[in-house]
Amino acid sequence: MSSKESGFSKARLGGSYLTLVISVSLVLFLLGILGLVLINAKELSDFFRESLSFSVILDEDAREADIRMLQKDLDAKPYVKSTEYVSRDEAAVKMKEEMGEDFISFLGDNPLPPSIDVYLFAGYTNRDSVGKFERYILEYPFVKEVWYEDSLLYLINENVRKISVFLLIISSFLFLIAVTIINNTIRLAIYSKRFLIRTMQLVGATRSFIRKPFLVRSVYHGVLASLIAMLLLIALLYLIEKEFLMLFSFESAKLLIVLSVFLVLAGILINIVSTYLSVNRYLDMSEDKLYN
Repeated sequence: MSSKESGFSKARLGGSYLTLVISVSLVLFLLGILGLVLINAKELSDFFRESLSFSVILDEDAREADIRMLQKDLDAKPYVKSTEYVSRDEAAVKMKEEMGEDFISFLGDNPLPPSIDVYLFAGYTNRDSVGKFERYILEYPFVKEVWYEDSLLYLINENVRKISVFLLIISSFLFLIAVTIINNTIRLAIYSKRFLIRTMQLVGATRSFIRKPFLVRSVYHGVLASLIAMLLLIALLYLIEKEFLMLFSFESAKLLIVLSVFLVLAGILINIVSTYLSVNRYLDMSEDKLYN
């Protein structure tokens, strides 16, 4: 009879640990999804910022050597992602494609000046950096003006700021919820061992000796839950890649590695802290309260 009870107790304990690992892995999986959203939100904002063209309008009689020198100078700047020289004829072809009409035949001449389209790195598309770039480029005597959609630049930067604040608030809120769920799950698992903890106390075991097996097991459970969460994220990324064609970019390999390390560390750390606090709770609890 006692062996049956022992087997039932072990099965129940194993079931509680399995529930713990699954619960923690699902919470970490949700945190991982949030991390992917944050990573790709930054990529998306950078894409829009770096797609914004700054057209450096040149004098019609600017020498080709001077234009090439300016373009070479711009390409060497750390804040310039790329440049593209647009001749008068190329500008006319683009305008014709946009308007759908041959305006040169109507005007009798091509009024469009040559230009250099400049694309800046995302970190340099704020108004202060653009203003410095504009003042620098206008020092060239054959540069007439720098044209760009100022309202669109402001709109992109403002929306990126608002979205960043919103995601930061949501991330903090969900992380607190995740910690709470994991902590409560671990407390329930430790609750089933409260009489074992008291028995070990009665036979003279020290507090650190009692805590040690629980903490070691919490590290194991944290690593296992993190690996399960990472496998679920990989499966999710595969499905998204297959269905939506690079909605999530794999170019952010370093950020994804950082996210994976964060999940492992979070799984281990939250498990250890929650286990430590839960075990201490029953170590300090009076015998009467153990039965409540």
